[in-house]
Amino acid sequence: MPVQAKPKHTSAKPAATESAVAGKSSEHAPIELENFLPYRLSILSNTVSQAIANDYQQRYDIGVTEWRVMAVLARFDGLSAREVAERTAMDKVAVSRALSRLVASGRVSRSIHSDDKRRSVLGLTAAGWAIHDDVAPMARARERQVLAKLDAEERVWLERILNKLDGRLSD
Repeated sequence: MPVQAKPKHTSAKPAATESAVAGKSSEHAPIELENFLPYRLSILSNTVSQAIANDYQQRYDIGVTEWRVMAVLARFDGLSAREVAERTAMDKVAVSRALSRLVASGRVSRSIHSDDKRRSVLGLTAAGWAIHDDVAPMARARERQVLAKLDAEERVWLERILNKLDGRLSD
């Protein structure tokens, strides 16, 4: 029987692959994060939040997550942990950890709902309110500093755009 020749292996890439690598097809093109809206919004949010946090972290030993939980409870007393997570759009585990620290430090009270024994009811304590009433004006001042970079018309447009984008995301 004649022996069939084995096919030769070449290192050449198929033409489609070569063109994809050379032109970086849209399928494999890296995201330009500096121009990617979610990334830019995240960076802006983190920058502003950290600037505000610098005002209260050392003074009260609370982080951004704890502050957001406290701010939500100041606005909406009697929420459950799940409701706090929903209102802040934060991870449930992060909210749970923040609440544990706030309860342990006496800044948030946790009780059982009178009609639903499975549901906790959260609220700021007097110590929590004291921190809130000190930090909230600092947070508002930082917000004014950021918004001062925009003229009045730009602030109106920013509010409209944020409302529009937020409404579409929740749909």
